Amino acid sequence: MKKVFASLAFAFALGFTTVSGVYAADAGKVRVVHASPDAPAVDVYVNGELALENVAFKANSGYLDVPAGTHDVEVFANGSEYAEGEGVLQADLAVEAGKAYTVAAANTVDALEFVVAEDSMEVSEGKAKVRVGHLSPDAPAVDVGLVGGDALFSGAEFPGITDYAELDAGTYDLEIRLPDGTQVLPLGGTELAAGTVYSIFAVNSADELEVLALVDYESAGSPNGMPTTGLGTPDPLQNSWLLVMGGLILVVGASGFVWKKRVQN
Repeated sequence: MKKVFASLAFAFALGFTTVSGVYAADAGKVRVVHASPDAPAVDVYVNGELALENVAFKANSGYLDVPAGTHDVEVFANGSEYAEGEGVLQADLAVEAGKAYTVAAANTVDALEFVVAEDSMEVSEGKAKVRVGHLSPDAPAVDVGLVGGDALFSGAEFPGITDYAELDAGTYDLEIRLPDGTQVLPLGGTELAAGTVYSIFAVNSADELEVLALVDYESAGSPNGMPTTGLGTPDPLQNSWLLVMGGLILVVGASGFVWKKRVQN
């Protein structure tokens, strides 16, 4: 596995919180996603201590409250013995209080890298907010838009996460398509709730493309739930993460849903 070092302005892992948009004093929020299609389950160490264990592909941590400061983070294959500086992915991660971030471990296992984006924790009344992340390492650039209509996001490339687009709440027939209009993945009947912010990540290899939909923020009184599509209401991810923090063990269900590429006959 290739070792990758980075310096990223985001916070990491010393506590867990729900998607409330409320920040602990002098803290930020961080959500981590395993988006490397051929990487094994991993263990994550923070400042030399085991923080996340047996994190599988497509699992995400939910938002973690993180104190301000810099944290050394190393990723190892699950079950590997910890050795300082020997992680397959390593970063010095600095928290900025009052901000939220998504951090994805992406690309193939021999070129593993962090993809980081700041998350939005606000949305206009009666609106929904959506962005798209291209995290499929061998997939070409794509557009995301209305079936037979305009693109909402154009030319999304790996490894990138777009800016947000604010839309009226409602149901949309969306699709992922190539710039020439060829449909890659249908997302018909996508329901976007008012007062909710979403991140939609394309993951896996190009021939097994899937969509991972995460809620970044829900305003008070907004409907609770993930978007659904014409592919049916997705099942929650079954992967759970074992959070080991200061002797406290919390089992947290991954807060994501997956749509898979429809097999064409």
